[in-house]
Formats: sequence, structure tokens, C-alpha cells
Amino acid sequence: MSVHLMGGGWDAGGEVYGPFVAEAAARAAGASGRDTDASGRAIPRVAVVVVRADDPDALAERFVADLRSGGEVSAHVTAVRHGEPIPRTAFADVDGVMVGGGSIPAYRDALEEHFGELRRLVADGVPYLGYSAGSAVAAEQAIIGGYRIGGVDVAPEPVSQGLDEVQLAPGIGLVDIAIDVHAAQWGALSRVVAAVEAGLIAGGLAIDERTVLVVGDGGLVVAGRGSVWRVLPGEQGVVVSTMGA
Repeated sequence: MSVHLMGGGWDAGGEVYGPFVAEAAARAAGASGRDTDASGRAIPRVAVVVVRADDPDALAERFVADLRSGGEVSAHVTAVRHGEPIPRTAFADVDGVMVGGGSIPAYRDALEEHFGELRRLVADGVPYLGYSAGSAVAAEQAIIGGYRIGGVDVAPEPVSQGLDEVQLAPGIGLVDIAIDVHAAQWGALSRVVAAVEAGLIAGGLAIDERTVLVVGDGGLVVAGRGSVWRVLPGEQGVVVSTMGA
């Protein structure tokens, strides 16, 4: 199964969510106790995890509505406030996992005790979908925020997540390259460029809104309305290229 990394943005539609839902449905077909739709296909049970400072339930409802643009799912929602623990039951008996968006540091801290379980689930064939923060924390080394390096601005302050210097922290470890999100829309691409040039990361990907990068056995696939920006070290700085749908 695959890791689906989305750059954020509402109303991305079925071209972004559909492949994830299809993989979860394929997983559900071999599971017991699943409801079926009108065609007899098993309806996948998807863990939807949301971390928000206030009213996380309302945000979860919106994520579930967007997810269902890709197909019918039975949403197993866990919505917690900043600092609250995510129970282990959040990931029990599921056919897919969706981790939502918001504060990257808050998601990383809330999920940390579940990193091993999430890696086990994906290794066992459960697809993972990260939305914005959920994509950033999927990396082995996650960019959790900051907009300066050595006191010099490298990105717009609104992408900072409340942090000054660009900071990295251990992530789930589903992909081995750093991920940033809202690339073109929030100016996060320049943070990845600067982080690679400064040697903070060996390389990185910045994903536009309403765009998903699917990492699976068949290689890398991009779907949606934007681009995935790939940043790698070069002989005289960095090399930036794009992968489009």
C-alpha cells in the first residue's frame, strides 16, 4: 500500500482523495465486519485524526467531508485538543489512516507515541494519507516550523508555526525525505531551498495545495492541481525541479 502526501487546501476532489479511498477499500475487502455499499463493495473504515487548539470536532467534520469526495468511507474520528493524548484505539481495526492539518508541532507531539504503530500499519498494507501537517510529520525528519536560518529570513513568517529558527524533529518515518506543504501558496518552497543549502536536510519536497504525492511500490505519482517541488543539493547550491500531475 501507499503513503499519500497532500499539500493542504480544501475541496481537492476525487482526483486527490480517490486513490487513497480505493486502496483502503481494497484492504477492507479482505477484512471482516465491514458494511457494503449498493454495489456490494466493502466500505473501508478509515481512522481520521485531528489535533486542534479549539473545536477539533468541527474541523474533523470538514476533513471527513473532503475525504468522502474520493468515495464512501466509514470514518473512525479521533479529534483532540493541543496537549491531549491520542488513544491507542484511534488506529484499531482500520483500513486506512488520515492525519489532518493544523499545527505541525502539535500533531508531531500528539502522534509521537504512535509512530511505531503507524509504521507497522503501513508496512502491513494500510494506506496513509497526510493532509498538510499530516504530510510533514510523515517524514523521518520532519520540518516542524520556523522561518529563519541563522537569524536570516528564508520564508514568510506565516509559515513559521510560531517558531523562529527552522526546526527539525523526528517524524513517523514513512518517507525518508523531508516534506513541506502549501508550497506555492504560502511560500514554503523557499524554506526547503534554504534548509537544503544550509545542510539542515539532505533534500526535500514541497507540495502545493490540492496536490498529492503518492509514494508506493510503483514509484512516485502526482495528482491534483499543482506541483511537487523537489529540492536537492547541487554543485553550486541547490537544484530545484518539479513533478506535475
